[in-house]
Amino acid sequence: MTQRARVLVVDDSATMRGLIRAVLRSDAGIEVVGEAADAMEARAAIKQLNPDVITLDVEMPNMNGIEFLDKIMKLRPMPVIMVSTLTQRGADASLAALEIGAFDCVGKPLPGDPSPFAGLAETVKAAARSQRHLPDPVSAGTTVTAAPAYSAAGDYQPARKIIAIGASTGGVEALIAVLTKFPANCPPTIITQHMPATFTKSFAERLNRLCVPQVKEAEDGDRLEIGRVYLAPGGDRHMEVSNPNAPRCTLLEGCPVNGHRPSVDVMFDSVTRIAGRKAVGIILTGMGRDGAAGLLGMRKAGAFTIGQNEKTCVVYGMPRVAKEIGAVECELPLNLIGEEILKTTTITSRKDRVA
Repeated sequence: MTQRARVLVVDDSATMRGLIRAVLRSDAGIEVVGEAADAMEARAAIKQLNPDVITLDVEMPNMNGIEFLDKIMKLRPMPVIMVSTLTQRGADASLAALEIGAFDCVGKPLPGDPSPFAGLAETVKAAARSQRHLPDPVSAGTTVTAAPAYSAAGDYQPARKIIAIGASTGGVEALIAVLTKFPANCPPTIITQHMPATFTKSFAERLNRLCVPQVKEAEDGDRLEIGRVYLAPGGDRHMEVSNPNAPRCTLLEGCPVNGHRPSVDVMFDSVTRIAGRKAVGIILTGMGRDGAAGLLGMRKAGAFTIGQNEKTCVVYGMPRVAKEIGAVECELPLNLIGEEILKTTTITSRKDRVA
């Protein structure tokens, strides 16, 4: 994209609009074309200005941001970045927005934050560049229901493997699509999804309601068990797998890796050490390159690796880099990834059973 990303800023606080405007205008690749204080003003501005991207406050008077986002995705789908308070209420609303079709969510800065809205400009430009297939106006807002490919008592019998999944921007929808294919006796599954610390607990609870396996926010020392999915908590620790004889989650303090903490690369590297070929690595939609090198290490150790294809990614960043360096053994559209994971982790012989 050579032209500047044209952005409409929507927030009922003039102070917050001014802060967002200042952050975005400091980037030469962005043009703030307008501002709005509520949904009514925003609707008129969208018609008049035709922006490439909208930043949208979650909590606004008259019509909140979630209701307005739902109308946008049904009537005029476009990239929307939600701006939310970093509270439990804000986290729940942000996750609802991501499921409706928001491109991403960013947290409002806390008092004294030295770098307010760090990363917002890059997120806006990625949204403008995005080749994602926005929701069909007819189907937008439909409810996601679990539809596993196998039942626990049916054809699927889990081999002794560990599933490791990394995701970032667009990962909420992608993980729901993958995990709702899993049966109650899926292999132990660990996930690192880039999101704020206040969001991961709510997301794990949301996944647990939607999915047949049990999903939880990982705690230090959690033993990996069949039928369990562990989501790395956001914040100041990385998640690794430790103890090859009885694998478990280990949460470790450390510097950000590839700009992230927790990092997908850190998780994948630990799976390579602990499980080797007895693992499956999956890299889903996201900006940047986190996870690409770790996935390559998994593949070199004999693990089966999957990357989400460009057409179905919200942002074809992490999977693209992984493919370019040879880390992806099999690239698939999102709707086929869950089934492929199960196909490659089911017992097909006595050797699989005891491996």
